[in-house]
Amino acid sequence: MTEPLGAAERSLKRFVRFLARNLRREFRSVVVEPVRALVRRGLSGALLAVCASAAVLLLHAVDQSRTGSVLVRLISHVRGDIPLPLVLLRTPLSLFVPARDMAALPGIPVLFLAFALAQLVLGLRRTLLVAYAVSLAGTLSARVMIAAGPRWWGLPPEAAQVIDTGASAAVVGLFAHIATVKRAPVLFVCAVGPTVLRSFEKPNLAGREHIVAIAFAVVLGLLASRRPRKTVPHAMERPATA
Repeated sequence: MTEPLGAAERSLKRFVRFLARNLRREFRSVVVEPVRALVRRGLSGALLAVCASAAVLLLHAVDQSRTGSVLVRLISHVRGDIPLPLVLLRTPLSLFVPARDMAALPGIPVLFLAFALAQLVLGLRRTLLVAYAVSLAGTLSARVMIAAGPRWWGLPPEAAQVIDTGASAAVVGLFAHIATVKRAPVLFVCAVGPTVLRSFEKPNLAGREHIVAIAFAVVLGLLASRRPRKTVPHAMERPATA
């Protein structure tokens, strides 16, 4: 009994060391390094998060008046029954219009964290690209599901009348993308897992879009991780001379 027990104990110790090593690596890559970059770069390192939060607050304030609500509807509201060119034009602004069934202020800290972390880890341009791409993927998938109907994981026709705004798909997509690129399972479970559970628990339009956005963000992260790195020739390697 002593030898099998010793083997099990050694296996447990190896697993604990493996787990601790990966937790340290993940903490360093998604917490320590971004914080150091923020300290080094100052406010410019989180400029995108500041602008995104300000845009949400501004559009929410404008939407409170009758004239403002008409303006917000014309420039940002996305639905499944409007022409596709309008969807493409309105999607960037629709990210910053709070969903009608959600309050604006409670979501600001999570939105700020997602965009700030993404800018520090991915850079400004790639953050914007991923946020727009995953949001658009969710919006376009909703149109496909509405066209398919309630069967085969589709949506009923009345879903085309639902106003589809809000940054939730972009936020969860950015977290999923960062977790994939940085190989950070704890970040994925904590930041993405609850959204996945809610989406399956309540499979409405927003829930379906969130699942598509997460899946698309993971695919983009896997593709980015497989991109070959440029090799730099060693400084001491010089062509032989006669």
